[in-house]
Amino acid sequence: MVDQKKVEEAVRLLLEGVGEDPSREGLADTPGRIARMYGEILGGIEEDAAEPLSRRFSVESNEIVMEKDIVFYSMCEHHLMPFYGKAHIAYIPDGYVAGLSKLARTVEVFARRLQIQERLTTQVADAIMKELRPQGVMVMMEAEHMCMTMRGVKKPGSKTITVVTRGVFQEQTSLQNQFMACLSR
Repeated sequence: MVDQKKVEEAVRLLLEGVGEDPSREGLADTPGRIARMYGEILGGIEEDAAEPLSRRFSVESNEIVMEKDIVFYSMCEHHLMPFYGKAHIAYIPDGYVAGLSKLARTVEVFARRLQIQERLTTQVADAIMKELRPQGVMVMMEAEHMCMTMRGVKKPGSKTITVVTRGVFQEQTSLQNQFMACLSR
């Protein structure tokens, strides 16, 4: 849980540190706004990623289930700046499927934490493997990192892509190729 008072004090110190007057009209309520914002965008720390995937439905098929273009927003733990993009998830059921919204909710739980994209991608894949126990899963995330586009090397539009495969997706390149073909549709 975000400690409102600590965040507000930190923001006041930050404002003073950059030469601002935290009591001036435009900034007077900023510490409180920032504390509430962090409570919202980092609220995934308090959430259990297993919960969205716990509601499962029995199925007889073992064909690919794919949800693509799941928009997510996260915060880089190195610079405390946003990164955002899309997640694409495919899995092959082994008796159970989750509702499609549950895949998006799983992405959101992990994205709403201080993160690095590489870990985020792995956490989503591993949660699906653990909770749904599919034959395999493949997760791809593509994101723009403000710490690369707004500061540092300043390369707007550049995207970072991370891919994690588990189970049969790791073993069979034909499934990876099918995943990539679905992305281009």
